[in-house]
Amino acid sequence: MKLAIVFLTIQAISLSLYAQKHFKTIPYDQSLGSPKATLESLKWLPGSWKGEALGGSTEEVWTPPSGGSMMCVFKLIVDDKVSFYELVTIVEENETLLLRLKHFDKNLHGWETKDETIDFRLVKVMPNRVYFDEFTFERISENEINIYVMIGSQDGSSEEVKFNYHKSDL
Repeated sequence: MKLAIVFLTIQAISLSLYAQKHFKTIPYDQSLGSPKATLESLKWLPGSWKGEALGGSTEEVWTPPSGGSMMCVFKLIVDDKVSFYELVTIVEENETLLLRLKHFDKNLHGWETKDETIDFRLVKVMPNRVYFDEFTFERISENEINIYVMIGSQDGSSEEVKFNYHKSDL
């Protein structure tokens, strides 16, 4: 019996290490809180970006920092039709960063309630990566970025989705 418990414990640790090694997102840990940071950490993000993900083509446009925030609009196009939009902000708040997001259908009807946003707390900042709660921005080069997002499904499971973007003209 003890041998089985030891085996299961080792297996659980191995799976955990494997998952940590291969996932690019990090969950927020309430006990650690968010590190101090400013929008300077994302100085490489502003611009117009295009890529493919979620079965279609994606577009994101990020504004440079102003007024203590950055703003983004996102669009997913599937089969030559808009699937949905997002409005995203990253704000300097309490000496750290907070990412807020709202979804809209193709007719701009909100998915979330009027006063509701989906908030992602800052987890970690590195020179070419900024980690929010299960939402990571990665600078590959001046003209390429990856964004990794944990997306939940209706059955309660979640998967990490990679958005690979290349800089484009507006």
